[in-house]
Amino acid sequence: MAKEYYGTGRRKTSIAKVTMVSGKGSIKVNGVDVNEFFPFKTLVMDLMQPLVATNMVDKFDINATVKGGGFSGQAGAVRLGITKALLEYDINTDPASESSFRRILKAKGFITRDPRVKERKKPGLKKARKAPQFSKR
Repeated sequence: MAKEYYGTGRRKTSIAKVTMVSGKGSIKVNGVDVNEFFPFKTLVMDLMQPLVATNMVDKFDINATVKGGGFSGQAGAVRLGITKALLEYDINTDPASESSFRRILKAKGFITRDPRVKERKKPGLKKARKAPQFSKR
């Protein structure tokens, strides 16, 4: 049986659990093909970036389970999950070498989790920072 590599990614309020197995390059999100799951091609391109950067596009079959958030957050979570799974696959390579996945992915900024989340609503305001219209009289 082929070895499986795992990665968990988070973005906004989305959480993705990614399983990577050697294969022909199919990507499924919640049991559906990635092109059918995400409504925009840019989101699919976004989550494929770690595979493209490491030249592993057609070497692994990827199965991701995503919960929470919207399409953009889910795509970002899957991308981080794929990145972590690739790092697990390449764990025996020296991180200082030029061909290490860690060095390649770190340079492109894929390893860092995006910490931006929606700011909470404050009392007396309509949203986090939007105040009600001022009336002089």
